[in-house]
Amino acid sequence: MKLSTLFKSISVAGALAVSSLAFAVDNNINVNANDLAIHGYDPVAYFTKGAPTKGSAKYSATHEGAIYYFSSTENRDKFKANPTKFAPQFGGYCAMGIVLNQKLDTDPSAWYIDQGKLYLNLNKTVQKKWMEDVSGNIQTADRTWNGIEYVPAQVLADQ
Repeated sequence: MKLSTLFKSISVAGALAVSSLAFAVDNNINVNANDLAIHGYDPVAYFTKGAPTKGSAKYSATHEGAIYYFSSTENRDKFKANPTKFAPQFGGYCAMGIVLNQKLDTDPSAWYIDQGKLYLNLNKTVQKKWMEDVSGNIQTADRTWNGIEYVPAQVLADQ
């Protein structure tokens, strides 16, 4: 798939995804209308279980204005001890979207850990594009994120 075609599909999907999102604190965390991050999935489980795992409100913690759910007390406590180790990169927005200067929602099943960091993507199709050049995409996304971290997703979608 050409990058321009991918960008168009991401833009359309992103516009739909962005319209249903609310944004924590300074618009730098991808959350729903109730400030819930990662659609309620446990960020620690990606590292410990190696799979997306639905969390529970029974085990929750707040980080940077976002609420995270966990599948166990142990995972919640690990997160609370070191949230930056487990929280997804780019505020939980689609990593490939950040490469393309967009803040897009994510599918918790489209994930990847690289050098101890969790990256999420819009969907598995977008994740395939991400996987073509993970290190290059991370470098680009890191640079881009520094310029858009606090820009509301809707502003980026309107550009």
